[in-house]
Amino acid sequence: MRRNGNGAPATAAPPATTRCAIYTRKSTEEGLDQDFNSLDAQRESAEAFIKSQRGEGWEVLPDRYDDGGFTGGNMERPAMKRLLDDIEAGRVNAIVVYKVDRLSRSLLDFARIMEVLDQHRVAFVSVTQQFNTATSMGRLVLHILLSFAQFEREMIAERTRDKMSAARRKGKWTGGMPILGYDVDPKGGRLLVNDAEAARVREIFELYLKEQSLVATAVALNGRGSTTKSWITKKGRPHEGAAFTKSNLFGLLSNVAYIGQVSHKGTAYPGEQPAIVDGDLWRRTQEVLRHNGRTGGKSVRNKHGALLKELLRCVPCDASMIHTWTVKDQKRYRYYVCLKAQKQGWTSCPTKAVPAQEVERFVVERIRAIGRDRDVVGETIEQARAQHAAHVKQLEAERQAAEKELKALNAELRRLLGSLGENGAATDRLADLQDKTRAAEQRMTEVRERAIAASRQLVDERDLSAALSLFDPVWEALFPREQARIMRLLVERVGYDGREGTLAITFRPTGIKALAQEINAGRKEVRK
Repeated sequence: MRRNGNGAPATAAPPATTRCAIYTRKSTEEGLDQDFNSLDAQRESAEAFIKSQRGEGWEVLPDRYDDGGFTGGNMERPAMKRLLDDIEAGRVNAIVVYKVDRLSRSLLDFARIMEVLDQHRVAFVSVTQQFNTATSMGRLVLHILLSFAQFEREMIAERTRDKMSAARRKGKWTGGMPILGYDVDPKGGRLLVNDAEAARVREIFELYLKEQSLVATAVALNGRGSTTKSWITKKGRPHEGAAFTKSNLFGLLSNVAYIGQVSHKGTAYPGEQPAIVDGDLWRRTQEVLRHNGRTGGKSVRNKHGALLKELLRCVPCDASMIHTWTVKDQKRYRYYVCLKAQKQGWTSCPTKAVPAQEVERFVVERIRAIGRDRDVVGETIEQARAQHAAHVKQLEAERQAAEKELKALNAELRRLLGSLGENGAATDRLADLQDKTRAAEQRMTEVRERAIAASRQLVDERDLSAALSLFDPVWEALFPREQARIMRLLVERVGYDGREGTLAITFRPTGIKALAQEINAGRKEVRK
């Protein structure tokens, strides 16, 4: 027995304190809402191990480092980042885990973690796999275990991909973010048509065909207050829809789910969900998307003065007439050519081609004549009002659909509130109904705002006269770019029928109003 200088027995020095941080992880969120889950079980085992080492000065830190629902394949885990920060701050002497793969399933990431532990002299302990990282043999065993953990993770990922590929080929919905127009079946595994949203999807397709531009369509949709899909997660958290952008609008317009198909690795398979967009509307939309793919939907510089570019259409073929030209004897001759005739041959179209300068002059003269003839002005006003009435009717149909949905939701809310005391399961549905009610009320508000905006766009004779005043006698003095801008603002489309030799001009009511306001504002500025 050792004795001190006075001959009394010497007492052993207490062991140094080892502050142990327990790290737990589970790849999925399944079961984490239970009173005692996988993370609790891992922590309990680690605490028992640390208690067995109490004689060595080991003690459990009170902070919890739990990563529930995070993969071990990367370092993007909040608790892991917090643990590494505490290690660098000198608050931790040892990390205790239930198994090695709880810390990481990536050999490269684990090597980085071990480098940080070595720098700060922090020990690493696995409760169920005894090894000592201070020896070369212990480090070898650790790396072998990690290699198998990474292999297991990659095999699981490969099996998951194979299973999803097989399901896709059978036309099944394999999960992900819900899309506008469909709801996810509460039982899972398939999509159900949302009638109100399906009508909005078809309206978006029609609007794009009218605007011929992703950016312009997105601006119009956002002006109406339209958003992408809103839904409630399985945990009851609301996911609000976002404003439309060029990117998410292109994704919507090119999603084959809307024609009842499923896409996998570039191949489309028949899907289980019903189509909500008919084949003709889909085909025309894809043609415009492909055409705009060369320019991104932007207006190309009109250096050859094509006044009716993107406005003139072949009536028999219901196809665009594109601007082209030919050079003969050093002189340029411009034409508008039916797109169908150009693609499928001249015999496929009765219109074929028309001289550009001739048809442009005819359209301008017709617009001038409208301004001089009060009867034609009145008829044009009636057509504009008919278009306005059709738009208002569509808004009213949307309002009625939203109102019907709101009434149904309120009725179910009242029924659930009456049964809360008797049926505890009713509370699970209550939050979902409240969120859907708020969304329906928001749609009602959006429709009302659009109806108010539409009422302000009603065109009268004074508006049309002001808009047409530019064509006589100011028109010839305008630059070609300004002429094209005014034509595009005032006219929605020009239909040419090569069989009958007739031409029909469809005005844009909102453009008439905007151009009239622009002219009146300019006149006020001049008077100042």
